[in-house]
Amino acid sequence: MYTFILALHIIVAIAMIGLILIQHGKGADAGASFGAGSSGTVFGAAGTANFLTRATAVLTVVFFITSMTLAVNAREQAEGQFRLDAPVAAPETPRPLTEDPQ
Repeated sequence: MYTFILALHIIVAIAMIGLILIQHGKGADAGASFGAGSSGTVFGAAGTANFLTRATAVLTVVFFITSMTLAVNAREQAEGQFRLDAPVAAPETPRPLTEDPQ
């Protein structure tokens, strides 16, 4: 399950980067009004912004959920790794020498 969530997280991150990079900034609208850009596209003049904005918002929510899930999973793994539930054994004392070591 952890591997699936991690893979989904990476795919969503790459998709978010792609969607954000293909969106145009607010300054691009001024150039389109003077004839520098084509305002008629596949999605329409305002349809692209709405579609891309909504898709980015959905991917952001999925990215947030997978981030939180991975963080909770990492915390649980870390807690399980450093538990000191086992009783501590008393240290062994060395046996005294009975003969002269010479």
